[in-house]
Amino acid sequence: MSAPLVVLVGPMGVGKSTVGRLLAERLGVTYRDTDDDIVAAQGRTIAEIFVDEGEPAFRAIEKTAVRDALAEHDGVLALGGGAILDADTRALLAGRRVVYLSMDVEEAVRRTGLNAARPLLAVNPRKQWRELMEARRHLYEEVATAVVATDGRTPEEVTQVALDALELKDA
Repeated sequence: MSAPLVVLVGPMGVGKSTVGRLLAERLGVTYRDTDDDIVAAQGRTIAEIFVDEGEPAFRAIEKTAVRDALAEHDGVLALGGGAILDADTRALLAGRRVVYLSMDVEEAVRRTGLNAARPLLAVNPRKQWRELMEARRHLYEEVATAVVATDGRTPEEVTQVALDALELKDA
């Protein structure tokens, strides 16, 4: 059974995809994103799944995508922002190298506030992001091997801090 070298978790817009690609490049491995897996398998966007079927249906699809990716992928894996809500997913992350990419609310609003493709932030982005983080922060911290703040850092700086925190060396 393969296992990802690194798993990235964190809220939407924190830079999991950007940092994940950079980490994979630096480590000489492949990058995979479970949100991309879901879009490819479903043939529609995550926002469309939320609208058409609701969040519970999306979370069930996501749980399967995460389980499959954790079993199949041996590079850098990024999980969707809400993947850690599922207790079984959190259990699957135990003992793995998991980096929680964090950011404060001002940074989140700057990065995601006007993005209509983010269904959970559709009405009042600042308030909704705070509420999401209040519900999720402890779960991100629970699964994390390392926490890396992204505020005021370039993706390259975040990548280096993550490598250092995990004591991983470039390929």
